[in-house]
Amino acid sequence: MSEERSETARVDRPEPISKTRRKREMHARQDLGEELVGLSDAQLSALDLPEKLLDAVLMAKRIQKFGALRRQLQYVGRLMRDVDSVAIAAQLEAWKGQSRGAIARVHVLERWRDQLIGSDNAVADLAAAYPGCDLQPLRTLVRNARREQALGMPPKSARELFQALKEIIPDE
Repeated sequence: MSEERSETARVDRPEPISKTRRKREMHARQDLGEELVGLSDAQLSALDLPEKLLDAVLMAKRIQKFGALRRQLQYVGRLMRDVDSVAIAAQLEAWKGQSRGAIARVHVLERWRDQLIGSDNAVADLAAAYPGCDLQPLRTLVRNARREQALGMPPKSARELFQALKEIIPDE
C-alpha cells in the first residue's frame, strides 16, 4: 500500500528543471534577442512583438557602449521569457532562407539545372512539367553553360540558368 502511494506521488510531480537546462534556455533566448537587435525596423514590426520587448530591442539598437549593450541584451533575454520564442525563431530562420521549405526549393532548382546541363531531353521535360515557360532563353543558357563547363570557365551561364529556373518553377 505504501509503495503504491509513493509511485503515484512520483508520477504526479513533474521533474524539476536542472540549473544547466535553465541557463541553456536563458542563453538561447538572449541569442535570439541579439538577432532581433540586428533586424531592420520593418522586420521588427512584422514580428508583432509585445510593446515592452520592442522598446527594449529598439533601445539596444541605439546603445554603443559594450557593457551597457550587454546588460540591455540580458534584459531583452529576460523579456523573451514571456514571448513565444519558437515562433520568432521560426520566422527568423525563414527570413534567413534556412527553413526546410526554402532549402528544399533550392535543391529542386539545382536538380533541374544539373539535369538541363547534363541531358538533351531535360528541356522538353521542363516544358512538360511547367507549361508556358519560354524555352528559347533556356536553351541558350543551357548551351552556354555546357560550353563554359567544357572549357573550364566560371559558371556564369549556370548561375543565370538557376535564376531563370527560379522564375519558372513556383515557390511551393
